[in-house]
Amino acid sequence: MTIKLLALGPGYLLICLSWFCLANSLQARDWLTFGHDPQRSGWAVEEKILTAQNVSGMELKWKVQVKNEPKALTALTAPVVAAEVTTPQGIKTLVYVAGSSNLVSALDADNGNPVWSRNLETYAKASKESDWLCPQGINATPVIDKRTAIIYTIAMDGRLYGLDLGTGKNRFGPIQFVPPFSKNWSLNLVDGIIYTSLSQGCGGGQSGIYSMDVRDPFRPVIRNLLVSNGGGGGIWGRGGPVVGRNGRIYAATGDGPFDPSTGEYSNTILAASLGDLKLCDYYTPTNWRDIFRYDWDLGCSSPVWFAHKDYHLLAAGGKEGVAYLMDADSLGDKDHQTPLYITPRLANDEDTFEGKGIWGGLSAWRDLQDQTWVYVPILGPVSKHSPKFPKTNGPNPHGSLMAFKVALDITSKKPILEPAWISGELNVPEPVVIANGIVWALSNGEDVRQTKEGGVINFQNLTLLTAEQRKDNPNRAVLCAFDAQTGKMLYQSGSALDTWTHFGGLALANGRVYIADHNSQVYCFGLKGK
Repeated sequence: MTIKLLALGPGYLLICLSWFCLANSLQARDWLTFGHDPQRSGWAVEEKILTAQNVSGMELKWKVQVKNEPKALTALTAPVVAAEVTTPQGIKTLVYVAGSSNLVSALDADNGNPVWSRNLETYAKASKESDWLCPQGINATPVIDKRTAIIYTIAMDGRLYGLDLGTGKNRFGPIQFVPPFSKNWSLNLVDGIIYTSLSQGCGGGQSGIYSMDVRDPFRPVIRNLLVSNGGGGGIWGRGGPVVGRNGRIYAATGDGPFDPSTGEYSNTILAASLGDLKLCDYYTPTNWRDIFRYDWDLGCSSPVWFAHKDYHLLAAGGKEGVAYLMDADSLGDKDHQTPLYITPRLANDEDTFEGKGIWGGLSAWRDLQDQTWVYVPILGPVSKHSPKFPKTNGPNPHGSLMAFKVALDITSKKPILEPAWISGELNVPEPVVIANGIVWALSNGEDVRQTKEGGVINFQNLTLLTAEQRKDNPNRAVLCAFDAQTGKMLYQSGSALDTWTHFGGLALANGRVYIADHNSQVYCFGLKGK
């Protein structure tokens, strides 16, 4: 074969080599951002290795301790993954995590061996001690720009770093992006602009969406869309800002005043134009006063953007335990209070503000029959008002995953959420990953109590638990795999993980699933013999 190629000349050889490289590149499988994509769908559309037929053969491939010191409840971010990275040791697939003690680490996906690690310098000093509301470390999951081979992360002092994928050396910045010791959330990257969101007023940072145009490293442009004049309206869904394929960016805001005439957009799902962050639409539930009064944050969960037939859709939910389906091009219709569909209450009959309802983020997938699915993580028991699910999979007193089909209402012909199945027990489920007809869910096992009193909120009589009290927890996280159409359990990791996780997430690439726990350990699960 080599002789024939040489006989045809160097040009033909170059073309063949180019096609070979392109084919290899197309086979590369990455997980570049939280939730897989800017829409936070959780759908690993490229995955072909793991199937419903072989997934029962999963095993723990490796476990690695990262030299990171947990701060309050935080430790490592959710992992991100890049294939075909050029390193001093050759071409590798690398798994990246950022740590609460201000570090970024890259691990070899084959064996977990460290490839590089960076401790990011900071000269700023926090004005108060860290706690679980304001941990004052790296909090946002990094994002990878595969085109430029850079991973971006926000250090604890609020500066944005762009590090070389293969070496960890500075390629961009650091440049001040958000206030030092603010609480920022998973980075998103679209068209050379980095996006994040802020919550809880940590470090004096105002709630909102923040962006930095990094296309010209010598002239970065920073913008923000502030959603509250005070400390309310925090955007603390796990995925940070969500970018649609319609030129808009979305976020769900937390408790606080609502008054558009004065720029107060708490208890709201809002949309802004990409790039300039100009507010262009919003949806506020009619019961926003109750959401504010009872601390039923919408901001605790990231929306998911997806397309269905002729619609661009956005699904969201919060602590109240209600899910909303919206037209992503007209969130609340003309009055900003009329979505396409609102579910009955799915959870939180207790009306509490802690550990019940919808947290983290929703996910979406389209199967081979062109049916669109939405997956909703539920904390706590199912509401007595919840719709009936055709398929159930056992008791679920501490949490579950609810699966809905997107259907058209018989009368209005508009999209609705139709119950399909509900899982068995998941003790505090994280946002899920969908790949090749399998739903991957992490039951994180954390202690969700926030106060000594619990129950319905009483602002005059609340005793916040300390991080130490919440960390005294014997539970461990468990990785589960379900049939995406029926909820049948296909795999469970048992006792493979040593401890619980807090506000984490999964990454899936090349037939392997990656998780980080509170002890700053990274785990890799894959098929036996592969």
